[in-house]
Amino acid sequence: MEESLTEYIRFLTIERGLSKNTVESYQRDLKQYLLFLKENHINHWDAVDRYTVLSFLQRLKEEEKAAGTVIRMVSSLRQFHQFLRQEKISTTDPMLHIDTPKKAQTLPKVLSTKEVEILIETPNTSETLGIRDRAMLEVMYATGLRVSELTELKLDDLHLSLGLIQTIGKGDKERIIPLGDLAIEWIEKYLKHSRNRLERPDKRSLYVFLNHHGRKLSRQGVWKNLKGLVKKAGIEKEVTPHTLRHSFATHLLENGADLRTVQELLGHSDISTTQIYTHITTHRMSTVYKTYHPRA
Repeated sequence: MEESLTEYIRFLTIERGLSKNTVESYQRDLKQYLLFLKENHINHWDAVDRYTVLSFLQRLKEEEKAAGTVIRMVSSLRQFHQFLRQEKISTTDPMLHIDTPKKAQTLPKVLSTKEVEILIETPNTSETLGIRDRAMLEVMYATGLRVSELTELKLDDLHLSLGLIQTIGKGDKERIIPLGDLAIEWIEKYLKHSRNRLERPDKRSLYVFLNHHGRKLSRQGVWKNLKGLVKKAGIEKEVTPHTLRHSFATHLLENGADLRTVQELLGHSDISTTQIYTHITTHRMSTVYKTYHPRA
């Protein structure tokens, strides 16, 4: 059974070309599933039936896993069992009569334009790391990059004279994103005054954003820095790197951008993923109306 999982992970990586993070997510889910099957003395795939899967999902609920986690797990199991059937590793598909639970739609948290301004201006730009953090925040808000895309950004991906950057997103899809004047200005300041101090002379780096050891800034490093800056800025909302991505998309739509353009900028393969932001703008419009209209 473990060999089947290894074979499936190879299939996701090579044949489907999924990103490293997506593959790792599938692997985590399915290892958890395999462990449950072993605990229940199930040692071949044809012994897995609908009730086995339902018992596993019930275990997740008893462990108080979030609804989104359970939905993702059902999706992982559905695709995995389809693979086992297609490859004739099993003769049955226990997922055929299992419905995907519905998830209550929650709107992503966004910052107001004023809050974004305060946050971006928080780093102390008289310091080396402060210049880096200011450039980093400017880029995140100017482009809506995912945190993984930000940390993987290379010097060769910057085309500042053209006002563009290129990035590789989910599914290894490349996209070109325009940069605003302020983001360009702060990247140039960072490259000129800060990055050369962070980079070790004996170990050159291809990456744009470096930590104080001269190595590529990690995702955890971005989260940690952002958490400290949010606290320093006095913003009481829960803010993650993805909050800046949500804010980027929402502010574009609020200022008249069309949905297709925002979809391209965010790198969404399906426009339905982008449509969540239209709900945010409608929700905010309703809130403003109810607050300020004298007869609302």
